[in-house]
Amino acid sequence: MSKIKVTLMKSTIGCLKNQIETVTALGLHKIGQTKIHDDNEVIRGMIFKVKHMVQVEEVK
Repeated sequence: MSKIKVTLMKSTIGCLKNQIETVTALGLHKIGQTKIHDDNEVIRGMIFKVKHMVQVEEVK
């Protein structure tokens, strides 16, 4: 299964509550923090919700 690397690039200050909860559920707390997740529909949906705050890269 492929993996994706998600990095928090912007602050969650001033964001909607559900966006803050989504970022937290992705395991991101500080700007610049990176987590590696399995590439599936659930994670892709979470990333789509906060796409303006995160950077996504494929991990080989």
